[in-house]
Amino acid sequence: MSKLEPLRTAVAVSPDNVPLLLLLASACMEEWSLEEGRDTFERVLRIDPNRAEAKLGIAKILHLSGKISEAVVRTEAVTRDHPGYAAAWIFLSRLNLVDGNKEQAKSNYEQALALDPASKDASLERELFSSGAKPTPPREEPEKVPVTGDSWKDSGEEESTGPKEADIEKPKTNFNDVGGMDAVKEEIRMKIIYPLQKPELFRAYGKKIGGGVLLYGPPGCGKTMLSRATAGEIKANFISIGIHQILDLYLGNSEKNLHQLFQLARDNAPAVLFFDEVDALAADRNDLKRSAGRTLINQFLAELDGSVDANDGLLVLGATNAPWHIDPAFRRPGRFDRILFVPPPDEKARASIIEVMARDKPVTKLNTAELAKKTKDFSGADLKAVFDVTIERSLANAMREGRVIPITTDELLQTAKTLKPSSRAWFESAKNYAIYSNQGGFYDDVLTFLGIKK
Repeated sequence: MSKLEPLRTAVAVSPDNVPLLLLLASACMEEWSLEEGRDTFERVLRIDPNRAEAKLGIAKILHLSGKISEAVVRTEAVTRDHPGYAAAWIFLSRLNLVDGNKEQAKSNYEQALALDPASKDASLERELFSSGAKPTPPREEPEKVPVTGDSWKDSGEEESTGPKEADIEKPKTNFNDVGGMDAVKEEIRMKIIYPLQKPELFRAYGKKIGGGVLLYGPPGCGKTMLSRATAGEIKANFISIGIHQILDLYLGNSEKNLHQLFQLARDNAPAVLFFDEVDALAADRNDLKRSAGRTLINQFLAELDGSVDANDGLLVLGATNAPWHIDPAFRRPGRFDRILFVPPPDEKARASIIEVMARDKPVTKLNTAELAKKTKDFSGADLKAVFDVTIERSLANAMREGRVIPITTDELLQTAKTLKPSSRAWFESAKNYAIYSNQGGFYDDVLTFLGIKK
């Protein structure tokens, strides 16, 4: 009996359920319904553009369709964007064999084993090592999650080069540079800034100083800027972390990098340690098959708990567009226990953002209220795009005429008509999670924003 019909029925009921869509796409490949499979994988990427399984799935469908060169290009792109994804290295190894490049195939297969020993493929090994040679065995994973100090050096792991580009900033940006969002700013003041500014008062009430705060909402609504401005408000050091600064090909080194970044922040407290796209590091462990990924998550939880070292004066901020992918353990007390929804700016906030963006630009007779009114649902990034596109057009005219040509409100309004709010696609996905997966009222703010819950 075909798996497709029940899966199609389930997807019709839950159209934005990514795990369900991935199951349907895989079943389509098994039953050689390649066009539907590709459409389903692309649907996943519209919901979650960073989903590695969907990107690799499209490459596999191209391979099945006989488009080997395009499959190679796409798979190589997956290994670049997701270097810790062992399945992509395995598939790239198979494609290398098809192209007759056996040495490269061996190298990519060994890379996969180093990432995940459980990805061993007996049939592929027979083709790669028919002469009797065996792949280089992967390093043993440390028996325990590393704890602190020099104990890292005793694990027998490859010496890590340490976190990359972990710069300590002293932001000059503060809340005056962030247009609107007064309600979110006040929440940040109460939950973050006041405790750090008046620690004795908060300790007298038994309140913790520092801790973890999760900012979530549509892309482009100012989560990163708010985090940097928060550090500027309290005159704290700011350390911004991307996933590429943590993940390492050798087992144990990702955990080591994460620990060193936390230690860097502790050594420079008061400090704000900011993790952009934190869902990539704090993924739900139920979605992970590789033990290495689970170990990194356990390390992250231990660092947040302060069981590795004291976190006094350390504020950990995480930003995500996909809070539904984060392991629930990260929302327990003492971790990311304070959750802030960062929505698109309202009309008053858009007016403030427009005023900030118009600073130091040749804008004449700016009607802030009119532009704010006509840009409903626009994020801060969308408003920036309105200015950027208009400036590019004006600059082209200025170059031809050899003089500065002021930008008008009408020109900005004309540009705004050609752009669509980027937040709408996010709310289409978030609405389903908010209605059907709202454990503990986690998404109440989303429902309130959408007018579903008062």
